[in-house]
Amino acid sequence: MDKKIGFIGCGNMGKAMVLGILDSGKCKKEALMISTKSQASMENKRAAYGVKATLDNSEVAAFADILFLAVKPQFYETVIEQIKEVVSTEQIIVSMAPGKTLAWLKEKFGKEVKLVRTMPNTPSMVKEGMMGMCANDYVTEEEMNLLRDICEGFSKTEVVAENLMDVVTAVSGSSPAYVFLFIESMADAAVAGGMKREQAYKFAAQAVLGSAKMVLDTGKHPGELKDMVCSPAGTTIQAVRVLEEKGFRSAVIEAMEKCLDISRNM
Repeated sequence: MDKKIGFIGCGNMGKAMVLGILDSGKCKKEALMISTKSQASMENKRAAYGVKATLDNSEVAAFADILFLAVKPQFYETVIEQIKEVVSTEQIIVSMAPGKTLAWLKEKFGKEVKLVRTMPNTPSMVKEGMMGMCANDYVTEEEMNLLRDICEGFSKTEVVAENLMDVVTAVSGSSPAYVFLFIESMADAAVAGGMKREQAYKFAAQAVLGSAKMVLDTGKHPGELKDMVCSPAGTTIQAVRVLEEKGFRSAVIEAMEKCLDISRNM
């Protein structure tokens, strides 16, 4: 690939994406540039990744064919103000901010630019991410396929309608936190039962990993897979009964609805 890639911001998510792209071989180090907020961070990133680095966001914007805005949502307006004069209509601008619509982004740039909204998640740090994507009318199908191919270095990707991007935030972008809480809770119970903490985390995490793989690999309905574990008069059905009694499903649904509401109003 002969496209140059830029990242404005390189926190945890940006770092995961940069390393995934480089490890996949989809971009050479000399064709990737990042910007950071401090001199120390710039020097550390340059030494660690072997890429170009700068403190100037507009320098990255001028360099890149594909530009990822990897900063927190509250900084988007400031960053766009810094780079909008150097951004061209031929570049692809990739947003990672919840709640910032394609229309909002176009208004802030003040011109007809190629815009792609994405919502990655933190499992991208171990190359097991899930990313929703949508684009405005200026992005061609070929360009979207190119971007998906680049992102496959760290994440699975799905193109969705823009009105579903906030749902992507709730079901994928934020959901690792729910899963970590579930793993921690299971491990706490195992510790209460006498298991060592480190071992408890391993058992709980592997159970979640394996269960997720069964859903993806078998194509079976999660309810069917649940029923396979629940033997008549067995231990599992009693545990499921308690979860239902305590409102497990409702708690998850309501939590996601709250997340969705906040995302829509950011």
